[in-house]
Amino acid sequence: MQKDIKRLSLILLFMPFALWIVVLIALPHVGMVILSLQEKIAPRVYQYSLHNYIEFVNEPIYWNTLLRTGSISLLVTVLALLIGFPVAYYIAKIAGFRTRNGLFLLCLIPLWVSDLIRAFGWILLLRETGIVSGLLQWTGILGSPMEFLYNDAAVIVGLVYTVILFMIVPLVSTIDGMDNSMIEAGYNLGGNGFTVLRKIIIPYAMPGIVAGCIVVFMLTAGSYLTPILLGGKNSSWFTEQIYDQFITRYNWESGAAFGFLLLAFTSLVVWLGLKLSGQSLSSTVAKS
Repeated sequence: MQKDIKRLSLILLFMPFALWIVVLIALPHVGMVILSLQEKIAPRVYQYSLHNYIEFVNEPIYWNTLLRTGSISLLVTVLALLIGFPVAYYIAKIAGFRTRNGLFLLCLIPLWVSDLIRAFGWILLLRETGIVSGLLQWTGILGSPMEFLYNDAAVIVGLVYTVILFMIVPLVSTIDGMDNSMIEAGYNLGGNGFTVLRKIIIPYAMPGIVAGCIVVFMLTAGSYLTPILLGGKNSSWFTEQIYDQFITRYNWESGAAFGFLLLAFTSLVVWLGLKLSGQSLSSTVAKS
């Protein structure tokens, strides 16, 4: 009787999570795959084929945009790690309790506003008549207004600013669990700061590094507003291609194929990253 009650309790406990996975994740993706395999041959007449995927392969601008999105997303992930790791280490091992809370608050502030507002904030800073251009003219570095928007650098800066918190949080969670005696032992055995970092801190923090990189990469590759607003007409982001297929061309079949290809591409990159780092997804999630 008690076993039945426990089993029922577990079922009821996991039922909302299971429904969330099935209804909001599994079913939409299955529907997207089915839709991507449909080819419109006449009004309201469809047949199943690989036409949408063949169209993607035969059009260089599509797969070039996907590769460009992936490469910039990787660069953003690396920059977020390089910036976020020292911040996370300071929060976890150096800062006091009050300072830690204050730093976390500073990291959370950008999330209080929407992506649209944050993107417009960067536009105010980087446009030709913006604060950065005006400050450089005032100091004499620039002789005339200069446009810092509508290029890859502006997109990268905006994306790093948007996703940096998702790198810091798992790193802080992982590094905070490291015993300080491990670091002291490294120094006592003759290691310098770089050696301790390379052989003790980074290996211990690897689950947090991998978890943060996965989240940041997926969020960056799937971003839409920041690349479009900061990159302007010069932006070439794959989510824009998906939007164009769904909304502009009203070609839901190709849009679904492009969306599935983006998911498959990012999943492949994540899988390769796990293989190269020697981590597994289950251990990374458990430790971080």
